[in-house]
Amino acid sequence: MKNTLLILVCTFLLIETQAQSLIGAWEAFYTSENGEELRNVVIFAEGYQVATTYKVATGKFVNTNGGTWGLDGDIMTEKVEFHSENAAKVGEEVSFEVSISDNQMGIVGMDRKWRRIDSGEPGKLKGAWLMSGRIRNGETQLRDTSRPRKTMKILSGTRFQWIAYNTETKEFIGCGGGTYTTINNTYTENIEFFSKDDSKAGISLKFKYELIDDNWHHSGLSSKGDPIYEIWSVRE
Repeated sequence: MKNTLLILVCTFLLIETQAQSLIGAWEAFYTSENGEELRNVVIFAEGYQVATTYKVATGKFVNTNGGTWGLDGDIMTEKVEFHSENAAKVGEEVSFEVSISDNQMGIVGMDRKWRRIDSGEPGKLKGAWLMSGRIRNGETQLRDTSRPRKTMKILSGTRFQWIAYNTETKEFIGCGGGTYTTINNTYTENIEFFSKDDSKAGISLKFKYELIDDNWHHSGLSSKGDPIYEIWSVRE
């Protein structure tokens, strides 16, 4: 009996360790059919992930997809919440075998390999967040995060991506991402791709941020130059 319990505990710890080893950001480079170099970046936060492809030379957005994920041994299971190219995949659950080392991740049966960018550190804001409110003219307007229309932001230690989508209609609305820093109370986004406007690739946006009651308060100017004050809550 003791041996059985020990095996179960060791197995559980192994699964937990493997899952933790995926947390962070990963990248793979490959060439498209017309010879353009593409970059695919995957961000894993606790329970949620996003994978996005864009053109290296221009930052032109190609596609994105993501949702929830879990790892059981070497079998990863993902449930699709958004998919920019194929809405029919939203709601599907897919499983596949993965291989993981400290600095490399692969999918068994595929030639492509992903290299680790970071392991979630320093990561003051790492994780999955849902926009839960705005402050306009001094008035706080809260949003029900359980509704189908969502804006989610996923951050690793150095990379971010936001995604707007609707799980009920399966509509992909937009996304953007790149690298970020948090220095003192300044949060800076360096945009590498932006699905609605490729010309935004290469710009940096600075915001004031602070954590209040575990919520992320985020204020500054949007990519259009409009003043914003957003409230983000950790996604459970």
